[in-house]
Amino acid sequence: MIRKASNQDITAISELALKLWPYRSRQELKDEFTAVISSENSAVFLSEIGSKAVGFAQCQLRNDYVEGTRSNPVGYLEGIFVEKENRHCGIARELLRYCEQWARSMGCTEFASDCELNNEDSFNFHRKVGFAEANRIICFIKKL
Repeated sequence: MIRKASNQDITAISELALKLWPYRSRQELKDEFTAVISSENSAVFLSEIGSKAVGFAQCQLRNDYVEGTRSNPVGYLEGIFVEKENRHCGIARELLRYCEQWARSMGCTEFASDCELNNEDSFNFHRKVGFAEANRIICFIKKL
């Protein structure tokens, strides 16, 4: 079952998100998802098997320039995760479909995403579900 997440799902989503972004703190993720869920410009969808949360997808509207797009706003897949034992059975694809439907309902005609250059699993997922590569960039940082 997939449904739009609510404030009651913050803990479950944060636990899943911690597996996707292990460098973040549990509290930081809880705070972030509380804001995301309450925003009109973002949505989180939760996949459950029985009463167990097994995956989530976070999407939002981006009004700034999104690489390779020509419209505004653009729906953007900020993160997607499915527990390892529940992968390869269509859950991520279905979560993405919910995000795309949400973006359409918000007036978007394009949907975008990104992944790290070395994340082959994410790259392969994006290609498999119909994303076309728009560009590759290398980001730099310098301490001041």
